[in-house]
Amino acid sequence: MTLFIAQDALSIGCGALVGFTLGLIGGGGSVLAVPLLVYVVGTASPHIAIGTSAVAVATSALTNLVGHARSHTVKWRCAAVFAVVGVLGAALGAALGKMVDGQKLLALFGALMIVVALAMLRRRKDGGDPDVRLAAESARQLLPALVGTALVVGGLSGFFGIGGGFLIVPGLVGATNMPLINAVGSSLVSVSAFGLTTAISYALSGLVDWRIAGFFILGGIAGGIAGIWLSQRLAARKRALSLVFASVVMMVGVYVVIRGVLALV
Repeated sequence: MTLFIAQDALSIGCGALVGFTLGLIGGGGSVLAVPLLVYVVGTASPHIAIGTSAVAVATSALTNLVGHARSHTVKWRCAAVFAVVGVLGAALGAALGKMVDGQKLLALFGALMIVVALAMLRRRKDGGDPDVRLAAESARQLLPALVGTALVVGGLSGFFGIGGGFLIVPGLVGATNMPLINAVGSSLVSVSAFGLTTAISYALSGLVDWRIAGFFILGGIAGGIAGIWLSQRLAARKRALSLVFASVVMMVGVYVVIRGVLALV
């Protein structure tokens, strides 16, 4: 009983951290959730951690999306196209991910985190185009980039069991040149869709711990409210926030790679 109480408390605390991250930068939820579930909460296996994470992150992303929508930071048409196309890639990626050994999956996951952290350190040359939108006159230019990027990001999201926000945000920026704050809000549409697709796939295979997921979601809602509040007030300082988050992702990525490699050895 004591063990369950401690695990529930850890789930709430870790969920709050994940929700805060999603609300603040629109991604990174599963980057933190999977290793937290494995190494802090103590889920039974990496695959259960991935499935549980997908359920919790998708739910937290939906609640955070409501907050960003109220602040008018979501580019709905771009976000919708990215989400619909990305779901196809996520479904295929999830099917492939379940066929890979859990420890190998964690090691690959950590390596991807390191690559993304390095990419996040690159400085943008401008602040983006706040007026960009998907319409008849811009479709020829925007659609190919949106579709191609969404397929790749969706596939990686499903394979690693992640919401994919830390890939979606730079993907949206690169495909449309929208400002970072708009990419953060818009990414949550895809994070919710990708996470739900992966969650359904893992749930049908019995790879979700629903009790832990419930407590994780409770913490995520509270953390998300704080993250959105801070995001709106520090929008002009996103570079500093990106540097801090990239450092965290890098450290966690190195740790996960080491743990995965040692387990394989």
